[in-house]
Amino acid sequence: MARHRAKAGPLAGAVDHFLKVTRSYRPGLFHCHAVADLPRTNNDLERLFGSYRRHERRATGRKANSSAAVLRGPVRLTAGLATRPRRRDAGDLAAADRQRWREVRAGLERRRHARALRARFRRDPAAYLRRLERLLRQPVLPA
Repeated sequence: MARHRAKAGPLAGAVDHFLKVTRSYRPGLFHCHAVADLPRTNNDLERLFGSYRRHERRATGRKANSSAAVLRGPVRLTAGLATRPRRRDAGDLAAADRQRWREVRAGLERRRHARALRARFRRDPAAYLRRLERLLRQPVLPA
C-alpha cells in the first residue's frame, strides 16, 4: 500500500493512517495466516469456543458450563482443541516448550491457591478473622 499511496489521490491520508495503525500492531496482527487451523474470523473463533462448551457440557452431563472452564481454561481449551480428529504422536509432545509449560502450570497453581484462600473465609469466618487478628498483633520487626 505504501508503494501505491500516490494512486489513492484524496484518500492518501487514509492510507497513511492505515499504514501507521498496522505498523503498530504488526507483530501478530495476522496470526490466522501464520498458524494452521486458527480461525480466520471472530465468528469462526466464537463457533470454536461454542463447540468446546457444548462438548464439555455433554461430557459432564451438566446444563451449565463448569467452573473448570474458567479456572483452567487456558489448559483445557488448548487440550480440547489439540485433540480434535487428527493423528498425534510422541514427536508432537517432544516439540513442546517445557519452560512455557512450567509457566502455565505455575499460573494455574497461583489461581488455584488464591481461590482456596478465598474459600477459607466462607467455611469458617470466625477462625479466619481470629487468624487475621493474630497476624496483625505480631510486631513488624523483631525487638
